[in-house]
Amino acid sequence: MRSFYNDVAILQGLSKSLHKDCLSRMEPAKCLFPEEVIKHINTPVFLVNPAYDFWQVQHILIPEAADPHGYWRKCKLNIHNCNPSQLKTLHGFRDSMLKALTEFQKNTEGGMFINSCYIHCQTWITETWHSPTSPRINNKTIAESVGDWYFGRNAVKQIDCPFPCNPTCYHMNFTAFSRG
Repeated sequence: MRSFYNDVAILQGLSKSLHKDCLSRMEPAKCLFPEEVIKHINTPVFLVNPAYDFWQVQHILIPEAADPHGYWRKCKLNIHNCNPSQLKTLHGFRDSMLKALTEFQKNTEGGMFINSCYIHCQTWITETWHSPTSPRINNKTIAESVGDWYFGRNAVKQIDCPFPCNPTCYHMNFTAFSRG
């Protein structure tokens, strides 16, 4: 993954576009990562992300090339199939993301909704954005949390407890689409 981002930075000549402060501290490819980009955005931002983003788990944390014997296969297809050791790794992934957001959490103008669902792209799906069955943190949907933040009704820094604590979560199950 590191070489991929290095190649992107070189191919697109991103050194000209990335924040100079970041470039003075690290190589250009690292300045593409969200925890660096967010430091240099002056506009108020609201982050929505699952702590167990299935795309990140399947393509960044444990890509197929890193699992040649298929040890993670069932777990990546359905988080309920993960064994305790795999769950420990996934919880570590969650913890790393939350640590990367430590500075952002102090930003009084920023908001966040980080749930414990095994899903990806929750903002464009009605069922996960705002419906009677939407995932919730502290009894608020993503849409309600964004609305509270946007209209200044409340500061919103919603961080869910670790999987499997939230019964309102949607968890993607890819076992029906699996080959073999």
